[in-house]
Amino acid sequence: MSVLRAEGLIVPARIGPLTVPALRDLNLALAPGKVLGLVGESGAGKSMVGRAIAQMLPPGFTVSGRGLHFAGQDLLTMPATERRALLGRQIAFIPQEPLSALNPVRTIGSQFGEHLRRVGVADWRAAAVAALQSVHLPDPAGLLDRYPHQLSGGMCQRVLIAMAFASKPALVVADEPTTALDVTIQARIIRVMRELQQLHDTAVLFITHDLRLAAEVCDEIAVLYAGGVVEHGPAEVVLNEPLHPYTKCLLLSAPEIHGPRRGLYTLPEQMPGLRALADIPGCRFAPRCPLARESCRNAPALLVLKDAHRVACPYPGEVPGISAGPALAAPEGQAGAVLVEARDLGKTFRTGTPFRRRAVAAVQGVNFTLHEGEFLGVVGESGSGKSTLARLLMGLERPTSGEIRLAGRDVSRWDGAARRTRLQTAQMVFQDPQSALNPRRRVASIVTQALEAAGLPAATREAKAAEILADLGMPAELGSRFPNQLSGGQRQRVNIGRALCLVPKLLVADEIVSGLDVSVQAQLLALLARLRAEHRFALLLISHDLAVVRYLCERVMVMQRGVVVEQGRTEDVFANPQHPYTKELLAAVPKG
Repeated sequence: MSVLRAEGLIVPARIGPLTVPALRDLNLALAPGKVLGLVGESGAGKSMVGRAIAQMLPPGFTVSGRGLHFAGQDLLTMPATERRALLGRQIAFIPQEPLSALNPVRTIGSQFGEHLRRVGVADWRAAAVAALQSVHLPDPAGLLDRYPHQLSGGMCQRVLIAMAFASKPALVVADEPTTALDVTIQARIIRVMRELQQLHDTAVLFITHDLRLAAEVCDEIAVLYAGGVVEHGPAEVVLNEPLHPYTKCLLLSAPEIHGPRRGLYTLPEQMPGLRALADIPGCRFAPRCPLARESCRNAPALLVLKDAHRVACPYPGEVPGISAGPALAAPEGQAGAVLVEARDLGKTFRTGTPFRRRAVAAVQGVNFTLHEGEFLGVVGESGSGKSTLARLLMGLERPTSGEIRLAGRDVSRWDGAARRTRLQTAQMVFQDPQSALNPRRRVASIVTQALEAAGLPAATREAKAAEILADLGMPAELGSRFPNQLSGGQRQRVNIGRALCLVPKLLVADEIVSGLDVSVQAQLLALLARLRAEHRFALLLISHDLAVVRYLCERVMVMQRGVVVEQGRTEDVFANPQHPYTKELLAAVPKG
């Protein structure tokens, strides 16, 4: 018997005079103790499935269909009071953003206690300590008296996992539970989830855009595109022998950490929004599909092919013909002059109260060089000192010790000469474009801020904006839009375009592809490679995604607790790591 079964599930959305199905004819079944993965780009409808189960849909959305059955009961016809009683008790949720999901003004114990009392646990404190122990958190009793901001992101995520499994639910909906986490923390969280799932024979609906992770975690995978399932079957079969062009394109869009280096497939355009879906009469993937033809205008049915492997495409045999192209070529010519040189660089922060302060060494004795036109990756767990190193290079923090030389000049001191050198030489791209871009400025104004600061006339800035947008692969009409009118990938392109307006010699990029869909990530990586070939700038790329670093960077530097423990050519370090910490990082990457 299935714990969860969706039959012809539909979630229509009312947009003005139109009614568009955000989810259409969804048929899924999940057995006890099994993991079903929902994969696809942002906007595919993955999270909408979880919202439909809880019936916590945005305004204008409703849910209908032949049935949405949980343990034999239809959630669609069940009275609201009975359905609410199931949520948190028999159906639990692990949200994507732990710091947003936890109340910042209440202790962990207060929030845990409220949840456990609601599900009928009398001795909630003992149960909470046992639940926190089950996710391998240190000092579980002490954690109950702490606030969310006093824990790391990985610890907060484990608190939410413990809370979800504390009531021994039959079903857990995990919505991107490891997005943007370090590979080692991700591996621990997945291991904890699997332990708890097997202990309680819990069914898990695992929502993710990470195909390698889905391959490691899931028993079955359903690939969603624009609200519909395009491929469904055993995880190993779907990911090793994909039959739908979309699945194949997604797999080719993700860089590999193992095996020979290859190029990335870049899907054109982006997934259609809800308004655009009303104008697509047939297959919704056809406008982006490399195999599309006239007959694809008729919506394909989900066909059973073999071993319960279903695909919504009339030409599944042609998928092997889709290729990613050649691997990324190394930059031409010899390495340029030394652009950045760090000598015994250190940064110590002092934390605590005025009466009880302690020193925390964020960066210690770092030595490295970066040449013109070279791409250097910096990897390590959160707290390893990567972002502090970037802030030191950009002059956002003052070094406690050591020296930084930029384009041959000492910029360690905070004086006018150092500031001018940085302004002329370096630019930084921040991780979150949503907060990095001024919401009140139009795109054309944002990407030419440097020219505006230099006092150039409006006509010159307008022409430069059009040139930058063309370089970014974005239509010129987007220049009149505001950031909130763009997709996440488009905002990140604008973020990069602003930094490259005056073509700096050095670009410092802090986790710029973290949490992005593999298709958008592939577009941004291809963009950086193309712009380097045209402008020959150097890049310091901070990333927790080792596969991205392997694809893009010639050299890599591994940091642990503020210290560089290993550095060298990326292929050499990843193929034959020497330091135990580097080996641990590489071992934690999902094999896929």
